[in-house]
Amino acid sequence: MSRVDIGKKVAPGRIEAPSITAVLEILEQLWKQGTDSAKIVYEEPLDGLIETVLSQNTNDRNRDMAFERLKSWYGSWERVVALPQDRIAEAIKPAGICNNKAATILRVLKTVKERFGEYSLKRLKSGTPAAAWDFMTHIQGVGPKTAACVLAFDLGFPAFPVDTHVARISKRLGWADSKETPAEIQARLERLVPDEMKCAGHLNVIQHGKNICKARAPKCGECPLRGICPSSEA
Repeated sequence: MSRVDIGKKVAPGRIEAPSITAVLEILEQLWKQGTDSAKIVYEEPLDGLIETVLSQNTNDRNRDMAFERLKSWYGSWERVVALPQDRIAEAIKPAGICNNKAATILRVLKTVKERFGEYSLKRLKSGTPAAAWDFMTHIQGVGPKTAACVLAFDLGFPAFPVDTHVARISKRLGWADSKETPAEIQARLERLVPDEMKCAGHLNVIQHGKNICKARAPKCGECPLRGICPSSEA
C-alpha cells in the first residue's frame, strides 16, 4: 500500500478504491476550502477545545448557541470552573448531552490549570503535534476527532479529523472497511493524507458529505467522483 493510494479491491467485480490525493484534488476544485484551511478559529486554543466538546453529537447552530451562552453568562473560564456541574449543564443545554459535556468541560479546565498554571493552551503551539495530541486525548471525554479538530483549527498543526461525513465517504470510496470506527479511519487517513492536504481535505470532504454524498439518497448523478467511486449508483 502506497502513501497516497489505497489501491485495493473493495468487492468482487467492483472498481478499486481511488487515490486519496486524486479525490481530494477533485473535491478542492468543487468546494474550494483550501483558502480557508489556514485560518485559526480561536486565538486561544482552549476556547476551541471547549467549543469542539460542545459540538459532539449536535449541529453547528446548537454548538454555537451553547458556547455563546456559556461565555456570555459567565465571562471567563475562571468563573466557569468554580460553578457546580448543573449550572454549566444549564448554560450549554442547546448542545445536548449537557450533563456529560459539562463534566468534560470541568475536567478540561481543571487539567489545563494543573498543567499550565492558567486557563490557556497557547503553550501547546510551541510544542509538537504529538505532544498536544497526547495531552488532549488523556482527558476523559476528549476523543480523537475532538483533538484533531483543535490541532487543525486552533493550533495550526496538520490533522485530518474524521466525523460522520468523512467516515461515510471513506467507506463508500473503499478507503475503509464498513465495520471500522471513525477513530480507526482517522488513524489511517492521518498516515496516508499528505500534511499539506489534510486541513482543506477534511473541510472539502465534509462539504461533499453535506451536499452530495449524503447518508440517505446520495446524489451520485451530480457527483464528480462517480466515475471512480466503487459505490456510485450513477
